[in-house]
Order: sequence, then structure tokens, then C-alpha cells
Amino acid sequence: MQDVAKQYADNPRHAALDWFRGAEFGLFLHYGLYSLLGRHEWVMIKEKIRVKEYAKLADRFTAENFDADFITDMALDAGMKYVNITTRHHDSFCLFDSKYTDFKSTNTPAKRDLVGELAEQCRSKGLGFFLYYSHGRDWRHPHAPNNRGWGGSARPKYDPPEDFYATGNEHDLQIYVEFMKNQITELLSNYGPIAGIWLDGHATPASRRNKMHEFKLQELYDHIHSMQPQVLVSYKQGLLGTEDFKAPERHWKGKSEVPLEICDTLQPHGWGYMKTDDGKHKTADQVMKMLAKAKSMNANLLLNTGPLPDGSIHPEDLATLREVGKRRRA
Repeated sequence: MQDVAKQYADNPRHAALDWFRGAEFGLFLHYGLYSLLGRHEWVMIKEKIRVKEYAKLADRFTAENFDADFITDMALDAGMKYVNITTRHHDSFCLFDSKYTDFKSTNTPAKRDLVGELAEQCRSKGLGFFLYYSHGRDWRHPHAPNNRGWGGSARPKYDPPEDFYATGNEHDLQIYVEFMKNQITELLSNYGPIAGIWLDGHATPASRRNKMHEFKLQELYDHIHSMQPQVLVSYKQGLLGTEDFKAPERHWKGKSEVPLEICDTLQPHGWGYMKTDDGKHKTADQVMKMLAKAKSMNANLLLNTGPLPDGSIHPEDLATLREVGKRRRA
């Protein structure tokens, strides 16, 4: 943010917003246990995989070829200005070392904090670092929103019901709300300056507008800004209207009174690695059209790649991004 350094001294968040408006292009990374199966990042809910069965994937998680140095160089070569990674997706598996859960990458054969590795590389190379965090939806935590009280794919529809979840009077959403606040506090405390917190799971709290206040969203936004005032907060297309920017998916056609980011993926549809999409990833021509469309909307393009099970970048995506970088420099 050297270009807005003077403004940053006066008002960090306004300076960050000005930087974000001109960033144009960012890299999204969807990586986690679902990558090992190669059948969509929603594989747990789509195939109704039981909580304890899904957790066994952690024993196979090595991330042996996840290379933050390589990934950030790739982003820079493509002309990207920031990187966003799934710190914790809907399955609740964390790519960072959290003291509030054992379901994390540091407890797998990988024994690595991938968020920390990527934070270090982004910081050293001048890339903004954004943190995706699944907020509204969690398919593991016992006290996360359940199907009885919430919609928006809150839980897999298991039959018989999943005994891992708290039910009835034992279920307390506030335990989950506090868990999330604690984890976001860790992310803002342990990984240096953060450019943004990118909250997901929009459909679940939005499914019950009369109960949405139970998520204590504005309190969370204020907490984030009190810890690092420059941090930009989004919640997809917005839930309260007090978010710093909107980050809808692909074909969104609305208007935004705040900075706008359109997220899309190099696979045809999925975000996490999908083996059936091999040979069908987007080309440089398609990405250039996506960039042009985003520009016409006065929006950034956040372009996703789903790393392979071992953490390496899909060769089709790597080739496309290298070509995009060449064309943008021409």
C-alpha cells in the first residue's frame, strides 16, 4: 500500500479501500480435505459423508507440494495484487494452527500452518493477504446452525440424524458464535497485517432474517476493525449493508455502492479440485474476457484455482495464468 501511505496514516481503512478499488485482479485458493477426494468442495454434504468418516481424510493430508513461494510468484506473474485462501471451509477443517480446534492442518501428516506460510510470502512480496472464513455454515461444529432452525444448506441431511451434533436444548448457537470470534481473533493476531476477512456461508444466516441478529455480525465487524483498522470485511453480496466491499459470485448483476469484487473459478463450476474437470479448465482467452467484464462493472476479479490433492497448482491453471500474465504485460 505504498501508493496510499500518506492516506493510510490518516485513515487506514479508507486507504485500504482506495487500494482495493485499483487492485483489479486477485488469486483465490480453495484447498482442504475435500481436495483429496477431487469431487467438489461440497462433497461432504452432497454425498452425506458422516462427520467421523470425513475426519479420517485428515490422516491422508500431506500438502507435500503446497509451495507458498511458488504460488505467490505465480500470482505476481499474472499481474495479481492479492491472494485469498480458504482458512476454514464449511467442513470446519482449518489450514492454520488454532487452539480452539484439533481439526487442523498442523494435526495431520503435513504438520504445517499453510496460512502462515502464505502470509509470510505475501508480506515479503507486497501482495495483499485476504482470509476466507466460513462463518454462516459449518458441517462439523456441534453448535453450528442446524437444519431445524436454519436453511441455506446448514447441515447435511443425514438419515438417521448425526449424533455428533448437539440437538434440542443442548444446542447453543452462541457457543459457535464465540468459537468463530476466537478463531478470527487468532487470524488477526498471528499472521501480520491482513488486507481483508472474506466471510462465507451467506445463505444460512440469510435464511432466517428474523434470527440473523443471533450471529452478532456487527459486533464481529467492529471487533475486526478494532484489531486491525485497515482490514476490509465482506460477506459475499452483503448481509447487513455495513460490509466494506461486496464479493458476489460469477453472474451477479446487481449494483454496489461499495467496492465490488466478482469471484469466479478456473474450473467450469467447482472451486475445490474436481477430477472430472481435468481438460476442461478455462483458457487465457476466457480469463481475459472475465477481466474485461469485471472492469466494465468497475469490479475486481478474484480468480480461483483448486490445488491438487498434494497442494500443487493444477497444470492447466498454471499455463493459463502464465499466458494471462504475458498478455497483460504486452
